[in-house]
Amino acid sequence: MASDDENSLLGQTSCGSLLQQLQQIWDEVGENDEERDKMLLQLEQECLDVYKRKVEQAVKSRAQLLQTLADARVELTNLLSALGEKTYAGIPETTSGTIKEQLAAIAPALEKLWKQKEERIKEFSDVQSQIQTICAEIVGASEEVESPTVDETDLSLKKLDEFQAQLQDLQKEKSERLHKVLEFVSTVHDLCAVLGMDFFTTVTEVHPSLNDSTGVHSKSISNDTLSRLAKTVLVLKEDKKQRLQKLQELATQLIDLWNLMDTPQDERSLFDHVTCNISASADEVSIPGALALDLIEQAEIEVERLDQLKASKMKEIAFKRQGELEEIFARAHIEIDTDAAREKILGLIDSGNVEPVELLADMDNQIARAKEEALSRREILDKVEKWMSACEEESWLEDYSRDENRYNASRGAHLNLKRAEKARILVNKIPALVDTLIAKTRAWEQDRGITFTYDGVPLLAMLDEYAMLRQDREEEKKRLRDQKKFHDQMSKEQEAIFGATPSPARQLGTKKVVGPRANGGTNGTASRRLSLNAHQNGSRSVNRDGKRDTRPVAPLNYVAISKEDAASHISGTEHIPSTP
Repeated sequence: MASDDENSLLGQTSCGSLLQQLQQIWDEVGENDEERDKMLLQLEQECLDVYKRKVEQAVKSRAQLLQTLADARVELTNLLSALGEKTYAGIPETTSGTIKEQLAAIAPALEKLWKQKEERIKEFSDVQSQIQTICAEIVGASEEVESPTVDETDLSLKKLDEFQAQLQDLQKEKSERLHKVLEFVSTVHDLCAVLGMDFFTTVTEVHPSLNDSTGVHSKSISNDTLSRLAKTVLVLKEDKKQRLQKLQELATQLIDLWNLMDTPQDERSLFDHVTCNISASADEVSIPGALALDLIEQAEIEVERLDQLKASKMKEIAFKRQGELEEIFARAHIEIDTDAAREKILGLIDSGNVEPVELLADMDNQIARAKEEALSRREILDKVEKWMSACEEESWLEDYSRDENRYNASRGAHLNLKRAEKARILVNKIPALVDTLIAKTRAWEQDRGITFTYDGVPLLAMLDEYAMLRQDREEEKKRLRDQKKFHDQMSKEQEAIFGATPSPARQLGTKKVVGPRANGGTNGTASRRLSLNAHQNGSRSVNRDGKRDTRPVAPLNYVAISKEDAASHISGTEHIPSTP
């Protein structure tokens, strides 16, 4: 009901209602007229400042719009001149209306003219570039043709037609010579692809203009180029025959070694590109890179490596299995000596006293047993995680309860109040959770005959320690309540003698617990135990999102604390003030 009233008031909020509400607050607080007048003058001045800023912003915006409009008109004139257009249908004839309306009327035409200009520049650039390339080839120039410079002041269609006519004449002259060299270039390209050679490097050694990057229409057509191309083809064919013979010899050696070592098919498939040509002729080999020098070198290296592959491969597989085993144990919070295990594996492999197959089979059995044990621990570990999370909230709640300023009106105070309520619910479930955890842990230990450890620490010992610490904390709370009763009695006696009632702030200040237990607390010890275990595991120092846990401490207060709040604070309980 109170929430509905508040929503109704918020919906009817206005300057007058807010001022009336402020007057009511002042009446309740007892603010004097001088302070009221001072605050009202301050509110009036702030309102005037807001209006002034808005007016200044509006003036500046209008000036910017006027300048933008003038620039747009100048740009429109320049674009029409460059494109050789006298008028444009999309330009508005009248200039009436607001500034924004005028801008909106000019903007579509300006945008279309800009797009037309960019397209026209591209057309000029393409035509001029082709003209320069063909001219450079005809004169035998070897330098790279630079990008043409387009005269953006004259982009008329008449000028573009002149360039296109010149280009057609040059293309006709080039096509009469070009077909004589294309067949040789194609043959060189195919041979270079099979041999894994750089086609561009090979063909540019004949003539720089034969590089495909310069385009088909820019290749050299001289008699010297044709003669050198024919010689290059003969050299490449001979090189192809010699490389094929070498590769076939290496392929035969690889197959023999694989059969000897019983190499699996997936590893053999890595060299299918070598063995597939073991009986092919030179003319039949046409796959790009099939006779590349680096491929032949890789085959030679593989032949030399296979003699030493067995030992190194065993170490790699064994360490991979060991890594999987260590990961299972880490997730299950089981502490093992990883260094000793790896040293033992190395010793077994280097000694040669164990067969590789037996070693891998034994490690697979260990992994299966580790998974089974991890599965049996899963339910308990889930409850341990819940318990530790609840302990963290309990520790935070203790610190929050000792904060005298937790009800001040500061940012985030309401969030901490909500968190405190949730934390109390969670903390109240801790005893039942601990009892369940102890029962399940004991049942697990009885069933397995071993101690359930969490990162090397017996879990029951951790739970027993936490139970003792929790009992100490309850005793501490009882002592604080007794101390509060004593101070209340003393306050009543002082009031009877002196006739004065101590202020709530002074009462709260005299009853604040200061000491090792108040500052350290039983929960602090439990948290240190949890932190120690988390440090051993390396997983409790981060939250579930993989980030470091940075929970905030108790914040500044949201509302003023009352006597009842102070009493609740001293007794270790929380009091949430009701909505006025």
